[in-house]
Amino acid sequence: MPPRPRRIAITGATGYLGRVVTCKLLANEHDVTALVRHGTRHRVAAGAHVVELDLFNPDELATALKGRDTVLHLVGTAHPNPSKAEEFVRVDLASARACAAAAASADVQHFVYVSVAQPAPVMKAYIAARMEAERVLGKTQLTATVLRPWYVLGPGHRWPVLLSPLYALATLIPALRAGAQRLGLVTLEQMTNALVHAIEQPPRTGSRKIMEVPDIRAAR
Repeated sequence: MPPRPRRIAITGATGYLGRVVTCKLLANEHDVTALVRHGTRHRVAAGAHVVELDLFNPDELATALKGRDTVLHLVGTAHPNPSKAEEFVRVDLASARACAAAAASADVQHFVYVSVAQPAPVMKAYIAARMEAERVLGKTQLTATVLRPWYVLGPGHRWPVLLSPLYALATLIPALRAGAQRLGLVTLEQMTNALVHAIEQPPRTGSRKIMEVPDIRAAR
């Protein structure tokens, strides 16, 4: 039986993940609304409804989320690296805080959030911002799915493929195996499939589901 059509709002719909997952959801006959910054509607995938607004304003977001049953929050700092610590708080955390508050106000049934694999030996500020966003989301008591990739391989995002031999070696060493699996690489296709799966198969009402890297790779 095909999944029930969803009424989905996507923040960050013009980004690396956003455009691809929008196309996939539209192909699966879901009703998709892209919530985007003013002046960026031309970057939204064809077929989606578009609302231009302030993505950091909970009141504007809540108005846009009325009538939506699912929100996928993808706003974040492009090409994160340790030098962008302040931006992680100003953009990643602040936008997640606003969207979670708006979703609770609008009675959205399911909140899907892309966090990051944790713990990890690097990117401390980025992980801290995403962990805090998870905590904020948990306080709303929204039904939620949290995905925790480490790095998503795709166009313009391929340099970590050079580390594949090290990952393969680490999985053979018992002491390193869990970390290698938790911090493994996923492809853009795997991540997109996992996001669509998360939206089409929400957890039971009031609960929270965590999808780690192995779960993301296995999603269909």
